[in-house]
Amino acid sequence: MVLALLVSGAVVVLVLLGLFVFGLRRRLIQRSGGTFDCSLRWNVPDDEAEPSGKGWIYGVARYNGDRVEWFRVFSYAPRPRRQLERFAIEVRERRTPQGEEELALLSDSVVLACRHRGTRLELAMSEDALTGFLAWLEAAPPGQRVNVA
Repeated sequence: MVLALLVSGAVVVLVLLGLFVFGLRRRLIQRSGGTFDCSLRWNVPDDEAEPSGKGWIYGVARYNGDRVEWFRVFSYAPRPRRQLERFAIEVRERRTPQGEEELALLSDSVVLACRHRGTRLELAMSEDALTGFLAWLEAAPPGQRVNVA
């Protein structure tokens, strides 16, 4: 009986510690400001006829100089999963979520189809975050090529 209580207590402490570290990581990412909720779909096939809800990963993006750092929300990793340089982002189109995407994304999301160094990707963010993202892209220093559709 005592052993069962001890093991149960240890499990509860480990779960609480894991949740604390998870929350602390999110707080540290957002500490410097310039963050926004942003789902990502990486390496989208060119021949996709109709967008599907598959492949979307919920995350948080953070502006850091001339790049956007993208972190998975459900991860303990302290480093960004993807880094998108401003000069390498090419915006292709803007659209609303379609079909199953409506279930996979947040309710007010707008999908931005892009290319980054030859890889097709899609970013889903709120209308306000999209306005800020496009403004950040267009605010590139003089001499940098920026392609915003």
